[in-house]
Amino acid sequence: MPELPEVETVRRGLIKIAKGRKIIGIDVNYPQTITNDIESFKQALIGQTIEDFNRRGKYLLFRFSNDLTMISHLRMEGKYFELPEGEVPRKHTHVIFHLDNQTQLCYNDTRKFGRMTLVDTGKELEYAGLKTIGPEPTDEDFTLDYFREILHKGRREIKPFLLDQKGVAGLGNIYVDEVLWMSKIHPEERANKLNDQQIILLRKSIINEIEVATKHHGTTVHSYTNAFGHAGDFQNELHAYGRVGEPCERCGNNLVKIKVAQRGTTFCPHCQQLSEE
Repeated sequence: MPELPEVETVRRGLIKIAKGRKIIGIDVNYPQTITNDIESFKQALIGQTIEDFNRRGKYLLFRFSNDLTMISHLRMEGKYFELPEGEVPRKHTHVIFHLDNQTQLCYNDTRKFGRMTLVDTGKELEYAGLKTIGPEPTDEDFTLDYFREILHKGRREIKPFLLDQKGVAGLGNIYVDEVLWMSKIHPEERANKLNDQQIILLRKSIINEIEVATKHHGTTVHSYTNAFGHAGDFQNELHAYGRVGEPCERCGNNLVKIKVAQRGTTFCPHCQQLSEE
């Protein structure tokens, strides 16, 4: 699933491709992608200009000139790309926005899990997962006092706690494995058992990891590409995720993989030891 760095990279690409463009037609090839009534969705957007692209956590927010916002969640394998008008889109292209510069903004999704929802601008935070989403993982929004407070209240293991999105936005399986390795925290450690030194280091690791991963245009592990069809390159910088059986870069012991909250989890059993109950 694209995580915050990948979604932010897609957003920046969409700005270059489609900001300021008017929609002159819409094709919907897989109706389940649109959660609104299809005809109402088309009528609301045809003739409108895409004024901007924003992001909140893993959600893309398309801002239109008629005070409507389209919430787009890429889920597992959703991606956007541009094609010249008249060129046949590739297989699994479910929604096509025809733009006024003779291009097509295409949404492709092999797994068909991605969704688009049109809402009044200003009401997007009332939508499903956006209702309870945590702060962005930046130094300004994700404060130490806040993180310390929510961790002390948390009774779950730290990995599912970070995956939840309610505590902090944008982290998925890849970056949670990475920040826990960087912080020397066992993925099954209880959130409320972290000491202050661990909390400080974990917060710093989250902020730094997301920032650096975004600079590298995200991580391509399976099929992720940006809006120009290019892969990210942060997979070359990973310390834990995808490296099961390889030696830990700190201690040389082999990394192992277990299931935590039904998610494959790679960590170092020597560096990331579970504290005693």
